Formats: sequence, C-alpha cells, structure tokens
Amino acid sequence: MRHRRLQVRIKRAYEAPSAADGTRVLVDRLWPRGLRKVDARLDGWSREVAPSAALRLWFGHDPERWDEFRRRYEAELARKGPLLEALRASARQGRLTLIYSASDVEHNQAVVLRDVLRH
Repeated sequence: MRHRRLQVRIKRAYEAPSAADGTRVLVDRLWPRGLRKVDARLDGWSREVAPSAALRLWFGHDPERWDEFRRRYEAELARKGPLLEALRASARQGRLTLIYSASDVEHNQAVVLRDVLRH
C-alpha cells in the first residue's frame, strides 16, 4: 500500500490567513506578540507540541545551534505520539498549516514539526 504524502505547510502568524491554509494550528508555546486572536483565525492551538521552555530558551533562534536544536526537539517530539497523531489525522482530512511566530522562516520549530509529521 502506498502512502500519500500529508499536506502540511508552515506559515508565520503575522501573514494574512487564507482559505488555502486549510486547518490552521498554532504550534508556539506562547501567544504571538501583538496578534489579536480574532485576526489569527486559528482552528486550534497545540501548545504541548511546542519545544519545552528550556529548549526554546537554549536555542534562542541562533542559526548556529540549529542542528542541535533540531535533534533535541525531535527527541522531545518522539515522546508526544498522541499529539503528533492528532495533527497527522487533521492533515489526512486536508491541508494542515502550522502557524508559528518566529521571524526566521528557516530555523524554527514549525520547520522541524512539519518534517516530522510528513515522515
């Protein structure tokens, strides 16, 4: 049986929501600064799937720590099977867009989470 690749995208919280986003789930532990909840148009907020506070503070969005952050965050995610499965189930129903607030679009937890969900 061949598996269909899940439709998981990532998008900054400060970008305008779009119908093409499908299900929109915030994957930050903290609410995005300056964003009104009504403007976010979220379908869910999965705080528990975000990196631990200790890991988030250690990383500090330093690209030089990216590879180690990715490794550590993947290890945290390995212990969150039910949360990952809920996100995968949503993606099986249609496009899932993981919403994050970091300004660095290449080095953030949503990138790691998207890759983990797809594979």
